[in-house]
Amino acid sequence: MAAKQYRWGIIGCGDVCEVKSAPAYQQTDSFTLVAVMSRSLAKAKDFAQRHNVAKFYDNVQQLIDDPDIDAVYIATPPDSHYEFALQVAKAGKICCVEKPMALNFNQCLGMQQAFALQQLPLFVAYYRRSLPSFKQIKQWLDAGEIGHVRHIHWQYTRPPSVIDLAKTPNWRTQKEIAKGGYFEDIASHGLDLMVFLLGKVSVAQGVASNQQNLYSAYDAVAASLLFESGITGTGCWNFAADRHADQIQITGESGQICFSVFEESVAVLETVDKHIIHPMSKPTPIQGDFVADMAAHLAGKAIHPSMAQSGAHTNWIMDAILASAL
Repeated sequence: MAAKQYRWGIIGCGDVCEVKSAPAYQQTDSFTLVAVMSRSLAKAKDFAQRHNVAKFYDNVQQLIDDPDIDAVYIATPPDSHYEFALQVAKAGKICCVEKPMALNFNQCLGMQQAFALQQLPLFVAYYRRSLPSFKQIKQWLDAGEIGHVRHIHWQYTRPPSVIDLAKTPNWRTQKEIAKGGYFEDIASHGLDLMVFLLGKVSVAQGVASNQQNLYSAYDAVAASLLFESGITGTGCWNFAADRHADQIQITGESGQICFSVFEESVAVLETVDKHIIHPMSKPTPIQGDFVADMAAHLAGKAIHPSMAQSGAHTNWIMDAILASAL
């Protein structure tokens, strides 16, 4: 029997859609990309023509209500995720929303409930959960390669960009959209990955500062975590530093694992008698495995690793870290 075909529409035609996601939907056998939407009709038309997409819109509701669309991918900044997702749920259609899932945990709960009432899946685009390189790290941990895990630490730093220095408007630095600034865009990936690897977090707290005063959001965040398993965690994210750094270190009772969240480098597992180097290569398009996992989920072949419940938990962690600073 042929696999059921799902016809997708995409809200948002930005860089994420252009490079990371739209090609993945087009390359997945049971998915077809039939429509795209942008606030600029010219931009939507240009995207559609370049990617051989049949329809294009400059109105969100028209795309959602299109009878030729079964599922909608929301690829817009997080301040619109809640509103658009509720519209998709009301229309009775499948949805995938970009990360972070929404502006806050309460919005995530509302989205989760809306799709649960419709008995429809809501996927959240934390695609690293589907990448083979991070699955390998999880396999090491699950196999006890470094014994019981004791602690995880993530350091992420980078200098201000040319856009930051010019004080050019950017949703990631506007406090009303991303309260924690780049932290909410960047750290959400790694925090979600920590949960994927080590389980849910029970306690999260932190401090934040605006050290450069280049924009309204915070540019420096530090946090401490306690996982339900008893593992401790720390993290620091600074967007006012002199150099770029991206390193997670997982310390176990008998070894450690080090790797980068974003860089195409290597993961290193070290114990007394082992030194394993695993390449952290990135597939093209990078969301290909994630989208393929959605197809498998909809076909009833597997449970997708990144859905509303886990996406909401990541928002809860970020809210808790920033709670004392906001």
